[in-house]
Amino acid sequence: MVDASIALNRFGLGARADEVPPNAPREWLLGQLRAFEPKPPMISTLPATRVIAAELGDYLEQLRAARAQASDGRRQGLIARLRGGQPSPAGGGQMRDRPAPPDDAMMQAGAAGGEAAPAETNDPVAQIRAFARKQGRDYYATAVAARAEAALVTPAPFVERLVHFWSNHFAISIDKFQVIGLAGAFEFDAIRPHVLGKFRDMLFAVERHPAMLLYLDQAQSVGPGSALGSRGGRAGRQLGLNENLAREILELHTLGVRTGYSQTDVTEFARALTGWTVAGLSRGVCARVVGTEGDPGSFIFADRLHEPGARTVLGKSYAAKGVEQASAVLDDLARHPATAQHIAIKLSRHFAGDDPPPALVARLAAAFLKSDGDLPSLYRAIVESPECWGSEPVKFKTPWEWSVSAMRAVGARDLAQPLVTVGLLNQLGQPVWRPGSPAGFDDIAASWAGPDAVLRRVEAAQRIAWRTRDTIDARKRAPQLFPGALSVATAEQIARAESPGQGVALMLVAPEFMRR
Repeated sequence: MVDASIALNRFGLGARADEVPPNAPREWLLGQLRAFEPKPPMISTLPATRVIAAELGDYLEQLRAARAQASDGRRQGLIARLRGGQPSPAGGGQMRDRPAPPDDAMMQAGAAGGEAAPAETNDPVAQIRAFARKQGRDYYATAVAARAEAALVTPAPFVERLVHFWSNHFAISIDKFQVIGLAGAFEFDAIRPHVLGKFRDMLFAVERHPAMLLYLDQAQSVGPGSALGSRGGRAGRQLGLNENLAREILELHTLGVRTGYSQTDVTEFARALTGWTVAGLSRGVCARVVGTEGDPGSFIFADRLHEPGARTVLGKSYAAKGVEQASAVLDDLARHPATAQHIAIKLSRHFAGDDPPPALVARLAAAFLKSDGDLPSLYRAIVESPECWGSEPVKFKTPWEWSVSAMRAVGARDLAQPLVTVGLLNQLGQPVWRPGSPAGFDDIAASWAGPDAVLRRVEAAQRIAWRTRDTIDARKRAPQLFPGALSVATAEQIARAESPGQGVALMLVAPEFMRR
């Protein structure tokens, strides 16, 4: 690869036919730090987080009412049986304490725009499936399409790639039904506005966003010694501490695994985080008692949920100062040397290969600490590092990367449609905002290079090529996509194609196109 092709494909999202290859690739990349649009039109016109959260709050109120009705029905049924009568028809025979998450069929129906089947009033599982279909149709699928369209038309593909990187670093998943509608808003609210700022600011935006608070169960974490926790325990209710967010912040978002923190640190941090929750998702007396009244979806600190007392995390004591206690811990984590090392390794792996050179990692970690986590300083160090400009490909494209680069290659903006984009990424094995764990999708080549994965891309390439209606001559297009870097073998293979469409399909699955 020559530098222009590397800039377009390894640092960017793939070339477009209407782009002139950069004469000065490094300057071209750094210039994008000024050209990036945090809120382009296709994103700024989407429903606001408060609108989505208000709908979620309305639904949760309905679900609570259904559960209460079902519980009352069970009590009436038990009384009837004790008296020798028949159970009440209002009995909640299908009630579950923990409703099942949405399944693939349900999400596909939602993305396809199918209407939700009417749910039985007393069946929360059916209600959840119907609600998830509606959220998938109204919010998730449209956000996926907006994300794809932004990637297709952006004047700053390098920065768009970094948005996707950070969104995967701070991973959430629509496997939790409360997150389906909020997943796009999470990336658009917490990642995009801070991708060119300080790591600390992005970290705070992420951890206070309703999608993260709901995904990792922080919204339901209650300090055992808090005002509400003590009251709930006396009433026999199961209210308690949830450590999910604290653990993932330490293990995934900041320090990284095996970096010296202990289970005690996790528990102490979780206690400091109690009270960090989401406003507007409960109503009436419940919200007033807990202290969660406010604009739906906004961050709120509920003092009645907060565990009193000072906390000790990583050997440092943090005084009891309400919301500021966990904030002080986050501040220190954002500036910790282990965080700098963790972020440096992940960025180096993304741009220099699965086994990044130690010198590159050390350089990025030093830039992180010297700049107090200034992200553009890291990006400049990446662009200026020779290790990121090796002539051989360093990564096998993920399904998302391949799909976006294919759309850009053929100018297929019509592919950035809700049903089409969601279906394509589901087929290729990387459904957007649905990784298998809070660790996000793998950024390792072997995870995406299996024979079945390649076959799926071949099938997708044929469909994409068919949509071009033989209007693209791949013999001319391929050299534009890989200036100075198209191999003789690939050029000959494309030249022997039986039709223009077949030539496009061959181009999209060529080695140069599969790797970056």
